[in-house]
Amino acid sequence: MSKTYHFIGIKGSGMSALALMLHQMGHKVQGSDVEKYYFTQRGLEQAGIEVKAFSPDNISEGMEIIAGNAFREDNNEELAFAIQNKIPFKRYHEFLGDFMKQFTSFGVAGAHGKTSTTGLLSHVMKNITDTSYLIGDGTGRGSANAQYFVFESDEYERHFMPYHPEYSIITNIDFDHPDYFTGLEDVFNAFNEYAKQVKKALFVYGEDPKLRQIKANAPIYYYGFEEGNDFIAADITRTINGSDFNVKHEGQIIGSFHVPAYGRHNILNATAVIANLYTAGIDMKLVAEHMKTFAGVKRRFTEKIINETIIIDDFAHHPTEIMATIDAARQKYPSKEIVAIFQPHTFTRTIALLDEFAQALNEADSVYLAQIYGSAREVDHGDVKVEDLKEKIIKSSKVITVENVSPLLDHEDAVYVFMGAGDIQLYERSFEELLANLTKNNQ
Repeated sequence: MSKTYHFIGIKGSGMSALALMLHQMGHKVQGSDVEKYYFTQRGLEQAGIEVKAFSPDNISEGMEIIAGNAFREDNNEELAFAIQNKIPFKRYHEFLGDFMKQFTSFGVAGAHGKTSTTGLLSHVMKNITDTSYLIGDGTGRGSANAQYFVFESDEYERHFMPYHPEYSIITNIDFDHPDYFTGLEDVFNAFNEYAKQVKKALFVYGEDPKLRQIKANAPIYYYGFEEGNDFIAADITRTINGSDFNVKHEGQIIGSFHVPAYGRHNILNATAVIANLYTAGIDMKLVAEHMKTFAGVKRRFTEKIINETIIIDDFAHHPTEIMATIDAARQKYPSKEIVAIFQPHTFTRTIALLDEFAQALNEADSVYLAQIYGSAREVDHGDVKVEDLKEKIIKSSKVITVENVSPLLDHEDAVYVFMGAGDIQLYERSFEELLANLTKNNQ
């Protein structure tokens, strides 16, 4: 009889993706979590994976237990039960470190752009050859016959240290997670340690000064827009349909590519994928063909139209990501007003990056702010309020509540960009309901 994999905190984005992948590989999978709805649970429900309420009764001898990083003995009864009864368990990243040894693995690390880049790499690879993958938006695909494994490699709390991939991309280094990292040097040291574990080749953004200092035990290839990189994105055309560009390597054009995504950052992400697959010996014509059909990943520039009003949902929760998302919106909708609705995520990040947040949000035409979303891992909320951020924003700005999003109606011919990693989707849903009700009343 095959063993059962039990996930404590199965609705977490990485956890749900891993559960789906193991399920598709033919393993018996179940999990537990809180009652609250998360966007990741739809995929679990569609796959028929049972999600239970937390209870020690869910755990039995012989199960392989995988515990989400958000849960500890003092805040989860299942984990407390396992520890007290000496029932072994692995954290998500520990399990993954062991699991990937059976594949040729491709990791994607970086302060920003991990999920989008992992999504693009997996999409291209799965269309060319049998590939399993784990994406940080909660999607995973498992194949019992896969030779290749593509995964997102997360730096938070140095979770990527159990990983020893054949290949890895590092998109950038930036100061984030101030509740864990002490500063930019601490972040750099973590990435530098990770880089040394990559076995065959490392692909890093060559215009990031910190990444130029990385040392590794495998060859390092630099990618970017400028001469002096090993892989160069050139002859770029950005349109309302996406971006077209050539990639040059050693003075030769190795291919012409179209990526149906917006913003300079997505050209870089695509160039990283191309560089990695070229080095791994994958046919560039096939890479170009399948790159054209990439539909994006969840909560990264996800668009919907409600009664002719364009709404964009994005996970952006760091100043660099906010600027990239607004840049993408301007590329696709050059003649429309860009209205940013932003929810700061964690008090520690808001305090550490207050000026940078204001500067990034000033790239929009109008700004609305939601209350700061405190993380479960934050004990001290510090001395910061969303009004402190509002004071630093030069553009027109207001603080709104979930109960009253009607100030958003003050714009005509606008694109509404909802950004955040907390519960910003509650504000988005509230706005969608408001638009729907207006239409009903006008009929």
